[in-house]
Amino acid sequence: MRESPPEMTCGRGARDGAMAQEAAGSMSEETLSLWKREQARLKARVVDRDTEAWQRDPAFSGLRRVGGVDVSFVKGDSVRACASLVVLSYPELEVVYEESRMVSLTAPYVSGFLAFREVPFLLELVRQLQEKEPDLMPQVLLVDGNGVLHHRGFGMACHLGVLTDLPCIGVAKKLLQVDGLENNALHKEKIRLMRAGGDSFPLLGGSGTVLGMALKSHNRSTRPLYVSVGHKISLEAAVRLICCCCKSRIPEPVRKADFCSREHIRKALGHPGPPAPRSLKAQRPKACPRGDSGESAGQVRRCVSTGGRGGLARMHLHGATCQNLTLHYG
Repeated sequence: MRESPPEMTCGRGARDGAMAQEAAGSMSEETLSLWKREQARLKARVVDRDTEAWQRDPAFSGLRRVGGVDVSFVKGDSVRACASLVVLSYPELEVVYEESRMVSLTAPYVSGFLAFREVPFLLELVRQLQEKEPDLMPQVLLVDGNGVLHHRGFGMACHLGVLTDLPCIGVAKKLLQVDGLENNALHKEKIRLMRAGGDSFPLLGGSGTVLGMALKSHNRSTRPLYVSVGHKISLEAAVRLICCCCKSRIPEPVRKADFCSREHIRKALGHPGPPAPRSLKAQRPKACPRGDSGESAGQVRRCVSTGGRGGLARMHLHGATCQNLTLHYG
């Protein structure tokens, strides 16, 4: 993902850590209790299976528009931020709609309750699109964050999905260590064993529930993405779609939304333009990442059988289509 000049924006990790400390003394027990009840109420509405015909199609036939959302903060400011929504055509992954706006996030940041701070502004962007140009509404939303891979099984991707009633996928860049999941030596060894774009392994919590998948989203990526169900889509379809949306490590809808929010902040603050980002054209697959097997285009097939619980799984990639991924957990 393109980095903005350091004086303009800050990353979510550093920003969240500082805000968590600030919120610790200002968050009332009454508000926290209210948030917990609301989270539980909305969680009951989460659908973790495929609900649309295109999700069950190996090539996602019928999918035409994929959305991405992002919130970027002004560096050194825990209140001023920019919320962005982009919609890309599928499978071309070209931007057909984008909207960004500066917002003031006054709700405190509390770990596990990020949605209450950021989702209202993303929800407003989706509703605005529905009113202005309903023909460009995304058929699925990709969120830079988690879905059911969450302290209480209801992350930001679930929250936004339920409130918009859209299929939603959580795409996180770091492992949220919940339900016994740890970024330990075993986890790192599984990452090391992922060799090609599409390789993945299940994130099996201590409760016995598969909370998501660690995914090598591109042949050149060295760090995995952590994909989890948000709403109205299965984990299998979510992982396949993320693979099909990646020209680099980060899925294009999320990457474009991040770019738009950072650019909007730059312009709002009156900063000079950054150097043009290097082209990703040479890295772009036809529709999904392909390996270097030497087979001709359109005939490339990469697959490997899956092992027992926690074992590796690999996407089956056939040229320009994304075939079904079958996971075996023992």
